[in-house]
Amino acid sequence: MAWEREVDLVEVSPEANPPVCKLIDFGKYKYHKEKEERKQKAKQKKVEIKGIRLTLKIGKHDFEVKLNRAKKFLEQGHKIKVEMLLRGRERAHLDLANEIMVNFQNDLGEGIVVEQPIIRQGGKLSTLIAKRN
Repeated sequence: MAWEREVDLVEVSPEANPPVCKLIDFGKYKYHKEKEERKQKAKQKKVEIKGIRLTLKIGKHDFEVKLNRAKKFLEQGHKIKVEMLLRGRERAHLDLANEIMVNFQNDLGEGIVVEQPIIRQGGKLSTLIAKRN
């Protein structure tokens, strides 16, 4: 029957007794399947991790600018990795650095989730923040 109609015989369910087959144009079927996958892929939103760097000597205005930028990233659906590099003698003031990082998290508001708490890696503090769903 498949040769007569010039289509392909595709086995749908080989486990069934008797096996179930379908008469379809396999090239057309494959094309529609790929087109559907491309459409679904286009609808997906990729979540990026945006980075924001703070310093121990950051000024009030600079802090606010970074905070507003972070809020904008969160509204767009991205995650934020907040980093603070400590150089030289700044490493002795870990408590001040921690305080700045905690203030940054608190100033972002209630709609956030801290996915990774503040960690120290050598001379760098970092945390990962995302928007609450």
